[in-house]
Amino acid sequence: MADSRTSRSEGLGASSPAPAVTRAAAVLEVLAESPTGRLTLSDLSRELGIPKSSTSNLLLALEEARLITRQGADFALGRKLVELGAAYLSRLDEVQEFYKYCEQAPTLSGETVRIAMLDGDHVIYLARYEGHPAVRLTSNIGDKMPVSLCSVGKALIAQLHDHDIDAMFPDGMELPTMTANSLKTAEELKAQISTIRKQGYAFEDEESTVGVVCLAVPVPTHGAHGPSLGLSVTALKATYSEEQGALMVKELKELARSLGNPMG
Repeated sequence: MADSRTSRSEGLGASSPAPAVTRAAAVLEVLAESPTGRLTLSDLSRELGIPKSSTSNLLLALEEARLITRQGADFALGRKLVELGAAYLSRLDEVQEFYKYCEQAPTLSGETVRIAMLDGDHVIYLARYEGHPAVRLTSNIGDKMPVSLCSVGKALIAQLHDHDIDAMFPDGMELPTMTANSLKTAEELKAQISTIRKQGYAFEDEESTVGVVCLAVPVPTHGAHGPSLGLSVTALKATYSEEQGALMVKELKELARSLGNPMG
């Protein structure tokens, strides 16, 4: 597997019309990917593959814009990013409709429901409705998850053409795992995709969190350039039943139709 630092540094500003902006965005990405959320100047310079002097200038500009914050010798993401993210989400009609529907849905109103967007071979969670009791062991708003580890990811890639799936997950490819139930190979993922297409929804059985199951459906897209969105609902396996799952899928599909065709 290629070193992410090498691939990142090779592309930094090489063909960008604004190399400084490209490098600043890379700083934010590196901080977001850091396990601790905090890195020093030396850490960032090494990760980006650019001189400390250039990295220092980037950090000063980002700090002035409140996009990052200084914590002693470390740097972390700034609160301004929360404001920008909230502004983005507030303008997504799908997110607003998502909350309204979940609040009044007979079954989903008592569950943990999320809406996510496909981003390459990952999904990004855009919103999370928490029923009572909420399942808090799962992904939060803004989290990214490999598509093979979550039901909503599998539901979304099942909508892709087979040749696109083969390009993303060639035979023999090993997949990231989080539990003993996680899918381990591209072949296992493709077998599940076939099942998802037949039944119209995806099911995740303790594949990302032990003791938790999840069901998901895709949202019909708004034209060729619309975002690929999906809906998922999480439940504790100890109390989950097929009857409950059927009700969940029914309401998820109703919500998906509403989001995909707001005039219908």
